[in-house]
Amino acid sequence: MKCATIKWTVHFFFLFVMCLQSTAQVSPKPLFQFDENSKTRWSSPENINGIKGGGGKENFGAKGRPARPIEAGETLTLLDIKEQGMITRIWITINDRSITMLRSLRLQMFWDGQTNPSVSVPLGDFFGMTLGRMSPFENALFASPEGRSFNSIIPMPFRKGAKIQITNESGQRLSSLYFDVDYLLTKKWNPDNLYFHAYWHRDTATTITEDFTLLPKIEGRGKLLGVNVGVNTNPAYGKLWWGEGEIKIYLDGDTNYPTLVGTGTEDYIGDAWGQGRFFNQFTGCPVADEKKLQWSFYRFHIPDPVYFETDIRMMFPQMGSALRKDVLDAYHNGAPIVPTSGDDGKGHTTQVYKKNIPIEKIKEDYVLFYRTDDICSTVYFYLDQPTNTLPPLQATSIRLFNLKEDNR
Repeated sequence: MKCATIKWTVHFFFLFVMCLQSTAQVSPKPLFQFDENSKTRWSSPENINGIKGGGGKENFGAKGRPARPIEAGETLTLLDIKEQGMITRIWITINDRSITMLRSLRLQMFWDGQTNPSVSVPLGDFFGMTLGRMSPFENALFASPEGRSFNSIIPMPFRKGAKIQITNESGQRLSSLYFDVDYLLTKKWNPDNLYFHAYWHRDTATTITEDFTLLPKIEGRGKLLGVNVGVNTNPAYGKLWWGEGEIKIYLDGDTNYPTLVGTGTEDYIGDAWGQGRFFNQFTGCPVADEKKLQWSFYRFHIPDPVYFETDIRMMFPQMGSALRKDVLDAYHNGAPIVPTSGDDGKGHTTQVYKKNIPIEKIKEDYVLFYRTDDICSTVYFYLDQPTNTLPPLQATSIRLFNLKEDNR
């Protein structure tokens, strides 16, 4: 039994490595082989851009300046090179890890000399701290071993150059930012390579009956990598379940109805009948806090890739469900509720949405309904272009609205 477990662990490891390598469209190299196509470089405060033979000069070979401050309003450049290669790992830590700082630090990435960023997101959300609540975790793309650092191993190829920068929009000085940006300089370019992109969006009060936009329509050829979502539920609903929304992905010309649609929010991440805290490689729920009415979840489409040839759009309907009597109580107490169906728990449902049937007329013991909550998300994807037409990152007034600090 022990040998079988080891066998499947090794099999899973190599499958995982192959999946990550195929994400970047590079030829996989066995661990024991030399790669003549690549040269290794690290960009850190001790050697910005990883200049050959240029490291450790700050203090004559001793540790000199491992961190940099960022003044309020200042932009710090972590990497700025004009060559061909691929980022393989990013590690960061900062001395102020409050949610205010995590949401106020703007992380941007530019490929091939573009002036419009492919990535423009809050630092904490990008690395999986979707609600600013830091704790130890590890998944296929991100990790924080003891809840004090930010790690990414997403492959990010570039053909003519790469620039990564962080802007401090908090209004306060950040005294210490440590970082490593590990990358390869490569000689050959695979024409199937795609550029990495990320998009962050928040709606502090979703419009009832209107789907929350995880990813606006993107045109081009590419691949959806995954999504992190954070939910601050509306106190008006109390502890009524919030996660009935079925994730929708519109592909290649879809208009009114999507090609890909799930069966519920917790179902999308492989859970069922509610959503508790857990971490897996490709799916997880880092936050499940009924006291603070907060949840976060992620899914990475690595073993189940989502390709698009011409365009993609990703939506999240905000829906809930509960016993009829509890829904009626919330409704009569002023909670915004638009019922969609009744369910008897035995496979029979009555659809009532847009039929002008009042909630009091639903006979089943269980009611599904549209609701309004505070939702934020980061979507990661690859595109055949080094830039995109997504809206700019929202202002700090939206990013910092009604935060729930979790001091660590």
